[in-house]
Amino acid sequence: MKIVEAIALEKKYDMGDITVNALQGVDFSVNGGEFVAIMGPSGSGKSTLLHILGGLDTPNQGTVSLAQNNLAKLQDQALTLCRRKNIGFVFQFFNLLPTLTAEENILLPLMIDGKDLRPYREWLDTLLAMVGLIDRRYHRPDQLSGGEQQRVALARALITKPSILLADEPTGNLDSKTGTVIMELMRRSCDELGQTIVMVTHDSRASAYADRVVFLKDGKVHSEKSFDRSNEFTDRLRTVIQMIEVLEL
Repeated sequence: MKIVEAIALEKKYDMGDITVNALQGVDFSVNGGEFVAIMGPSGSGKSTLLHILGGLDTPNQGTVSLAQNNLAKLQDQALTLCRRKNIGFVFQFFNLLPTLTAEENILLPLMIDGKDLRPYREWLDTLLAMVGLIDRRYHRPDQLSGGEQQRVALARALITKPSILLADEPTGNLDSKTGTVIMELMRRSCDELGQTIVMVTHDSRASAYADRVVFLKDGKVHSEKSFDRSNEFTDRLRTVIQMIEVLEL
């Protein structure tokens, strides 16, 4: 089943006397349990597409369906509730509240939604164990490393069991070793939890963890490559690098 589907997306930005065509007729869809990476050069429309998929921006033309909701037909409050229910976000910068502990930051989406936290305690423990932060649950962000903070952000994105996880350069602010840990956790969330993921990245190593890599160029889908889950990581990475070179991205 398709979790998100975008049809004929057009997005333009007026920059003074210049009009930037960020997206030009983009069709894009993701099935449940699929991990998709979006790659492309700066200005190719990667982040614009992700923001439109997440209801953070609106297209000039085209439609987006998220968990069977047509985003264009939702009023502001309904759109906010749709995002809160169906989407988990992970960004390059961790966006943790400094006065809250790791556990409290993870639970924050539930608290904002007025949820009773008691039914989520076992799920919280499961996520803390998965991201390796059981013994750091009561530490504040300034007591955590960058990698630990991103693991908190990932657990926070998963706490509501969203229909889809949207990640914008999740390893962009991390060293390569720590970035690998985050990508392995995202891969595990897909394989073990059935989590659907769409990730924007410029990092070929990060994209090699995905089931499918979509390449954007000049606001259009240039090409894409799907992998079998049995493919070795090194083979995936080699293929991604070769495609980047061939497409001159």
